[in-house]
Formats: sequence, structure tokens, C-alpha cells
Amino acid sequence: MEKYSYLILTKFKISMKVFTAENIRKCDQYTIAHEPVSSVQLMERAAVACANWIAEHCKSHKNIAVFCGTGNNGGDGFAIARLLHSKGFDVEIFTNNLKAKFSEDAAANLKKLRDIPGLSVKSFKDKLNYRFDSKTIIIDALFGTGLSRPLQEDYAEVVSHLNTMSNIRIAIDIPSGLPADGAIKEDSVVFKADYTLSFQFWKKSFLHPETGKFTGKVIILDIHMSEDFIAATDADDCVIDNTVVERIFMPREDFTHKGSFGKVVITAGSYGKIGAAVLATKSALKTGAGLTFTLAPACGYEILQTLCPEAMFMESGDRCLTHFEADEDAVYGIGPGLGREPQTVVALIKFLKKYKKPLVLDADALNILAEDEKNLRLIPENSILTPHPKEFERLFGKTDNSFERLELARKKAAEHKIYIVLKDHHTQIVSPDGTVFYNINGNSGLAKGGSGDILTGIITSLLAQGYTEEHAAILGIWLHGKAADFAAEKYSKESMLPTDVVDALSHAFEELNKKVTVKL
Repeated sequence: MEKYSYLILTKFKISMKVFTAENIRKCDQYTIAHEPVSSVQLMERAAVACANWIAEHCKSHKNIAVFCGTGNNGGDGFAIARLLHSKGFDVEIFTNNLKAKFSEDAAANLKKLRDIPGLSVKSFKDKLNYRFDSKTIIIDALFGTGLSRPLQEDYAEVVSHLNTMSNIRIAIDIPSGLPADGAIKEDSVVFKADYTLSFQFWKKSFLHPETGKFTGKVIILDIHMSEDFIAATDADDCVIDNTVVERIFMPREDFTHKGSFGKVVITAGSYGKIGAAVLATKSALKTGAGLTFTLAPACGYEILQTLCPEAMFMESGDRCLTHFEADEDAVYGIGPGLGREPQTVVALIKFLKKYKKPLVLDADALNILAEDEKNLRLIPENSILTPHPKEFERLFGKTDNSFERLELARKKAAEHKIYIVLKDHHTQIVSPDGTVFYNINGNSGLAKGGSGDILTGIITSLLAQGYTEEHAAILGIWLHGKAADFAAEKYSKESMLPTDVVDALSHAFEELNKKVTVKL
């Protein structure tokens, strides 16, 4: 019997694909045709999943107000209202016009409501006469992923009104007014949800800051869409879930030694910024590198030797780095606290002209490269760049929003044959082949100076241990976010420090090892 059960894959497009609205529609149709299941039965399946989640998580609430449109999202709402009523909730249903033309499945579910005592359907205007007490939950089932234009007239008015209320707001599948695949138009009205119960797939708009702010906490409900269709349908965007990470992770074997886990050189620090070198070095050590060296100026010697005794110190310059050693046996993480002194700029460019193995570039290393477009040609193929939005702009140019930034990153990753880690609330890893992996753990406690330095150390360490560039980036981002979640749980998002995240890496590894180790 094998001690470990894990599988190393090169692509993870099957696990958590981010489908476009069009592919979601096709998946619906394929499931209906091949399961087989009727469209109204599939709607019922989705409604049951939503009603069960609401009943489980909203036990202290009694009143439910469901706002339904005339399409299939409205049909979901009518079915959810019926099911919640059967579970003992007091449910009120609102729709725009009972004489409107409803979709076939929405009409079928509306008809079912009329035979149930105690349930009635009101018009939107009646919302003003409805008593929304503090325990009333508002459910948005107005429009789903098929909406391709901004909300208008009565719908815009009702959503604007609901957004002013302090009640818990739940969106079904997608907040009404939010496009599934891209940015919203200026001044668009969008339902502001506290929770979004989405069916089967993350939508791209959930993962970007301009649009994701409307979703609240996203809950993905499995409604058993066709696995065959999902496996056979390509998607350029994927979500990093636990299954992906467990397949990547290589548990540490017993009969190994320090040479088995690579050599890291953290090239970082300058006068006043030695802390960045400390954070990157500590995180490389904590992530498991066999040998860790820190190449830093002499002013950081005592600090680094005191705070990072497990790492070896290599001196370069006095107050800033003046030369870089090119060790072909090592993997370099360059940039945290590096500064942009002329001597450092010259040293980095000279180093990149010689060193051709993949490395990790962050912070001031990126800022130095951005000073001259020709410098980008010096980046070794398959290197990993980890810019925050401003650093990305300096490197590759300004964009109007994060969707455009991502498309530019795809273009540049392919052009330079590099991996670009776009740091954001949902950090994106852009591969040279155009695949994008979105990270969905982590929290806003990482919005502190030093968090990026930690990520540099983590990814560099994984790269040195033999992970591919893509796997090192994916696992590194996940570990960074998972450790941050442990730190936030212990200290709060406000008070957690980057050093707390480094310390919490041990908990992230402990959890991961438990998941991939088969217990006899």
C-alpha cells in the first residue's frame, strides 16, 4: 500500500474552471439533454441547494422577502420561496408585473405558488408597504447570467432601494445587474449582496475588485452539472481550489537531506529596508528550502544573522547591493527592499545578462527593469514576476481596469515567456500559454507592507525544491493566503503582521500534509 496518495498534474483545467456565461448556458443545455433531466427539474435542483443553504445558515431569521424577475433567475426565486415556506419561514414574494411574459420554467414555478396557502405574490410597488424588520432576509432573483445590459427602470429602482437597507442580502447565482464575464458600465445599478449563492462555477466578475465588491461572500453550490461537458470544454481561467493544491503538493520523504530541497539565494535589502530581506529569508526557510543564503549589504549583517540564524549571509556593498553572485546551482529571489541606487541597478542588469535560469523578481527588481523597456528582454524564460498593480503599470503600461490589466498580462506573459503573478484580492497567476489561475483564499490583512516580501521567499523556496514554475506559483500563492487566514483568525485582519503570516506557514503545511497523507 502506498504511503501517500497524490497526483502531480501539469494543468488543472478540469477542477475549478471559470466558465463564461455562454459556456454556462451550454453546460445547462448539455446536462438537460444527456443526463437526462428536464430544465424545470434542473431549476428545482438549484433551488433545493439554495434553500438548504439558507435554512442551515439563517436559522435565527424568520422572514424572507424574495424579489423575482421574469426569466429563469426569477424561476429559481419562485422555487426557493416555495421551499423556504415549506421549511417554516415566513416568505413574501415580489415581482414586477404578474401579467408579464415569464419564461416557461419561471411560469411553471409561479403556478405552483398559487396552490399554496399563505403564499402570495406582490408587485414591486408593494415593497414600500412591507415591513422589513431587522430579521428579514432579502433574496435577489431578478436577473441571472443572461443579462447583457444595465438594469433599467423599475428594476434599477427596486435594486437601488434594496441596496439602501441594512438587512442581509443574498443574490441567487449572480447579483442582478452584474455581468458574468467583464467590467460594469459606469453608473450601473448592481445589487449589493452579502452572500452570493452561485451554481457550479465561479464567474469571472466575482474575482475582480471592480465587480467582486458586489458579491459579498461567494458560495459555490454543486448542482451536478455534466462532468463530461465540464471536462471536455476548454477554459482559459481557473480557480485554485484545495483539490488543485493537493495534487501539486509533494510531501517530504523520510530518506532525504538538505541537498534534496534546493539552494535559495534571497537577494534583497538596502539601508533602512533590511526588514524586507528578513521577511523574504524567513519565509523561504519556513517553506522548506534545504539551503538558504541572503545576499545583502553589510549594514544588514547583524540584523539578518540575529533574526535569521538558519540562513547564511553573503555580503555585497555597504549600504546597498553593488554586485550579484551568479550561482547556477541556486534559485534567486530578487527585489525585496533592494532600492534603486545606481550601483544596484548596474549590478542587477549585469547579473541578468549572465544568469539564464528561472528566478523570482519582485519589488525594486521590477522597478529597475521598468526603467528601460530593453531590460525586459533580459528576464530569463519561465521566470516568475510578482508585481502589485502599480509595479505592473510601470513595467507594461497603464490600463483602465483589472480586466484590461489581466489581458495585457496574458499578452506580456506570452511575449516574454514568463509567469506573471498579479497581486490583488484574488491574485492571478498568468502563464505563458495564457492560462490564468485565480487564488480564492487569503484576506485583506495582507494589505500591509512586507506581505509581498513573504510571497517572494515562499515561491523562490518552492522553485528551488523542484516544483515547476507554474506549480511553485500556484502552491506559493495558496500557502501565502492560507497562512494569512490562520493569522487573521488568531490576531484579526487589522492586527495581524507579516511576521504572523510567516509563523502560520507551519499550520498551512500541517493541514496540507494531513489531507494528502493516507492514514492506515
